[in-house]
Amino acid sequence: MKLKTLLASTAAATSLAGGAFAEAHMADSMTIVSWGGAYQESQRKAYAEPYMEANPGVEVIWDESSAEAVAKLRAMNESGSISWDVVDVVASDAIRLCDEGLAMEIDADEQLAKGDDGSDASDDFGDLLVSDCFIPQIVYSTTIGYRTDMLDKKPESICAIFDTETYPGKRSLEKRPIGNLEWALLCDGVAKEDIYDVLETEEGQDRAFEKLATIKDDVIWWSAGADTPQLLADGEVVMGSAYNGRLFSLIEEQDQPVAMMWDAQVFDLDGWIIPEGLSDERKARALDFIKESTNTQKLADQAKYISYGPARQSSAPLVGKHAELGIDMAPHMPTDPANATNTFLYNYEWWADYRDDLDSKFQTWLAQ
Repeated sequence: MKLKTLLASTAAATSLAGGAFAEAHMADSMTIVSWGGAYQESQRKAYAEPYMEANPGVEVIWDESSAEAVAKLRAMNESGSISWDVVDVVASDAIRLCDEGLAMEIDADEQLAKGDDGSDASDDFGDLLVSDCFIPQIVYSTTIGYRTDMLDKKPESICAIFDTETYPGKRSLEKRPIGNLEWALLCDGVAKEDIYDVLETEEGQDRAFEKLATIKDDVIWWSAGADTPQLLADGEVVMGSAYNGRLFSLIEEQDQPVAMMWDAQVFDLDGWIIPEGLSDERKARALDFIKESTNTQKLADQAKYISYGPARQSSAPLVGKHAELGIDMAPHMPTDPANATNTFLYNYEWWADYRDDLDSKFQTWLAQ
């Protein structure tokens, strides 16, 4: 996708970051929107705290509304009042927001830092720049955690979710169609390479919902990233979907009797967007923060606190040990070869096109 050049006054201000002129023309506070929990904490430690230390007097306000980012930004645009400055979103939501003119376009090579190896940002991020408005941050996955002390048999296939006879007990699944519909079709016999072709049809969608219906009474539906780890810790579910970084925290940091099943983990991207409609001062501050927080070292630094792979190629060799536990982080990444033997490649652009319709259909199905 060709990146467009943003000839705006904010670019000039950003290029002077650190100088008196830039400081005088940047807002002294910004609201950063994220997902809460261990992930947001990793952003606070790796990005926000160093940024505030380097920019005394700048205030960061956190908002944990990323799950509702599209709806809330649409509402803010309607009202003409944008209260957010930097928003963490998944790639498909970034595409939607960009297409709707709700996120500003970024010229990666002009407005983001070069890689530590001298590479242009567009080369360093490569194919992960899936939208002109999206600044990639991490590669993560939605996968399955399970209680090791509540199951007689270790689950090794994603289809264990649908096998309540072998693996009795409650499960937790995210309260949205993404991931669930793909897993349902996969466990109903559809080949991985045909999933989205099947899911484009009414018959394919019905087939996926019928498969989910076989376990509907056994599912606790979650909305917040912290939900499944808490349900697993409390023994309310025997298995459930969650972001791999949340499960890492539960297993390694909290030492719970939980293990991860990597089969058919759904790879996804997460990163920043800047809402359209900010004042020049707020745009300049947001761009300055994003430029600093997505450089090679900072993206590698986040991996000290959570097991998500940095989006820059130049960051990967810098991933080291957990900041507190002292364990090597590379084997806990979803991209580690041992964990990625059977992955599911999430189609960002497909979901950007079909998300609104399938969200509505999913909610109607849940209510039946």
